[in-house]
Amino acid sequence: MSKLILTQEVSGLGSAGDVVEVKNGYARNYLIPQGFAVAWSRGGEKQVDSIKAARAAREHATIEEAQDLKLRLEANPVTLTVTAGAEGRLFGSVKTGDVAAAVEKAGIGSIDKRLVELVSPIKTVGTHEAILKLRDGIVATITLNVVADKKKK
Repeated sequence: MSKLILTQEVSGLGSAGDVVEVKNGYARNYLIPQGFAVAWSRGGEKQVDSIKAARAAREHATIEEAQDLKLRLEANPVTLTVTAGAEGRLFGSVKTGDVAAAVEKAGIGSIDKRLVELVSPIKTVGTHEAILKLRDGIVATITLNVVADKKKK
């Protein structure tokens, strides 16, 4: 078993700054090469503290603010303008950063792209859903209206 410090949230394992124990192969072949974790050491406590401080700064300050943001997100559909072909297929796909930027552009609030989770890849225009993990236990499901850019080249 390997003891690691998570640098990012890993679904089913923990959040950034958590010290976890996982099997050696999982650590060596996936978590460390992908940048999700670093090896734990006695001197790593300072790193854990800095990761947790950065995570706390990104989280919304209070539960009330997160719940208020959740209500605003779920009440207002977000429109996302993308480049698309004639049949409504996108050139590429919608990324989590695109969703975060569209939420901010709509004036609903500022969110970190790492909080956005796409239910399925968005490759066509239409109505889609995205999940935002605002805080522990506070999850918002937003409606995305993906529309084609009307500009002609």
